[in-house]
Amino acid sequence: MRKARFLIAPFQLLYCLYAYILAVIIILSLIPCLIFCLPLGKFRGGNIMFEIYRVLGRLFFLLVGIRHVNRYESRPADDEQYIFIPNHISYLDAIVVILAIKHHFRAIGKYELLKVPIFGFLYKFCVITVNRSSPEDRARSLNDLRKTLARGISIAVFPEGTFNMADGPMAEMYDGAFKLAVETGKKLQPILFLDTYDRMHYRHFLTLTPGISRAVYLEPIDPADYLEADPKALKAIAKQKMGDKLIEYRASWINPNYFSKP
Repeated sequence: MRKARFLIAPFQLLYCLYAYILAVIIILSLIPCLIFCLPLGKFRGGNIMFEIYRVLGRLFFLLVGIRHVNRYESRPADDEQYIFIPNHISYLDAIVVILAIKHHFRAIGKYELLKVPIFGFLYKFCVITVNRSSPEDRARSLNDLRKTLARGISIAVFPEGTFNMADGPMAEMYDGAFKLAVETGKKLQPILFLDTYDRMHYRHFLTLTPGISRAVYLEPIDPADYLEADPKALKAIAKQKMGDKLIEYRASWINPNYFSKP
């Protein structure tokens, strides 16, 4: 086994270098698109940019040998807004969320990525950033999300905030998405990213591999069905539903002990 890994390692390195050079080329190609969209504003221009991101995201996955598929236990209505809540387990989630969600939406993301050269410029235009260590910035980001929903655009929030680094189905969740659901009455739409952990481990950039990427849409969670639930109760409901389904699908990062639980 060790000898096989030693033989595979050079090919893995070359594959990853190829993929990252390709990613840089794609990011650079987005700059003229952004210059065109800037005068249209963050809402109209942002919608156009997300369509471009989807096209280039599919192209990137095609060229690196990753096949993305959406599977639906429940299919979201095209004419409704949602608060999409995917689990978070890999750097690839940032691409998969764009490919998985067909609605116009805005995602919330880490403010630290604004510091990345060139990418930060693109990121700022299309993502609502948050510094989770700052209560003031968390409040500002929630207000930006409210404004986005008020414009008829869905939002996507990784409720775990960062990668789930434990061996359980999900990490602890933040309250923000669930506060918005209670406030606005918008449905929460859980999505499971089942394979991004295997396609690229969060601990190392040189673990990228070709293969399948599945996103599974679960039944939406309608706050109207839980009128007595506050944000924390709604969060507990979402975590239970998503965690149970990740166990059912036998997500690869979960400790096998979870599979034997009644």
